[in-house]
Amino acid sequence: MHTIPPARTLLAAALLSCFPAIAAAADWTFEATLRARQEQVRDEAFAHDADATTLRLRAGLHGRFGNGWEALVEGEGIAGTGAFNDGSNGRTAWPVVADPNGAELNQAWLRHAGARLTATAGRQRLLLANQRWIGNSGWRQNEQTFDAVSLDARLGGSFEAHYAWLGRVHRVNGDDARDPLARERDLDSHYAELAWKQGAWQLAPYALLHRDRDLATASTTTFGLRGAWDGVREGRGCRVEADFARQRDGGSNPLSFEHDYWRLEPACVVRGTTLRAGWEHLGGDGVHALQAPLGTLHAFNGWADKFNATPAGGLEDRYLGAGGKLGAAKRLDWQLAWHDYRADTGGRYGSEWNASLAAPLGKSLKGLVKLADYRADGLARDTRKLWLQLEWTR
Repeated sequence: MHTIPPARTLLAAALLSCFPAIAAAADWTFEATLRARQEQVRDEAFAHDADATTLRLRAGLHGRFGNGWEALVEGEGIAGTGAFNDGSNGRTAWPVVADPNGAELNQAWLRHAGARLTATAGRQRLLLANQRWIGNSGWRQNEQTFDAVSLDARLGGSFEAHYAWLGRVHRVNGDDARDPLARERDLDSHYAELAWKQGAWQLAPYALLHRDRDLATASTTTFGLRGAWDGVREGRGCRVEADFARQRDGGSNPLSFEHDYWRLEPACVVRGTTLRAGWEHLGGDGVHALQAPLGTLHAFNGWADKFNATPAGGLEDRYLGAGGKLGAAKRLDWQLAWHDYRADTGGRYGSEWNASLAAPLGKSLKGLVKLADYRADGLARDTRKLWLQLEWTR
């Protein structure tokens, strides 16, 4: 019989006990975003091309009621049409576009922000560090949120500390996904980070103890060190980011493994254009590979999303990128990137081009055109994705 962890019971009871105070908040603000997207996918592994038109409305009430207290209740609804596999409709002859129809509670949290400590409890969006290990996967129409308690502490001087306990993750696939493990996961996970910043230098050791109660083989323990040096001043100069970690089996995981992770990315700003190069390594031994199931995966290893689950042979992603602003008023944001994918153990996977152009279309409206072109050479099949998007924010 499935039992509810005591910690989650205490969290729910605390939120319910605070409800009268939340309802009496003197200052409520209505917040809303509306996003329309057309996504086309041509994947040579499928007999048909996917063509998805989706519309997402996210709306909520944000209350502020003095002495650092605030609360948010937010819902989300998605409606779509077209020929595509959304993970719940059974159209397996079409490529996946993971934006299923549905409506759900997206966030419901209570927060107190003090002089030294900010604490948030409830269902919330978590964007920790660069989101490699924990993020909201915000590119999808149904974002990833967590039933969690998060703490942000200002320790004085150049130090900050961040902690989060995760009790459940609500995944982008929605509540009706055919695979129950793709809907949500019951967790008992902890993330902790100590961040130091002095001038151009940053350093942050971190730990993620990920315990998946629904799938024991997904439980891992990861320790890492993230650093950066930023010498960009007045729109010119260079910076470097680096991240090193080691992941091993954790909790009641019946498997035994240990994998290395690193990412090194130098970048320079030249005449308003940011040029960057990078090398990201996700270790694998041919049987098992390093994974980051709670991260914002679309932001890493190419927009075609071929590596949301790291292949057993691991991944070596070497990439070049550029981006900046165009036009007389510098209102157009552009990005261009190229990736070369190889296995940590084995041969070559393929390569990929990414390109995007975003433009404001008024005070509250923004347009986006985005392209991913993956060329297979040992993993999956050639895939091209094209997105056209409009997003309105109130």
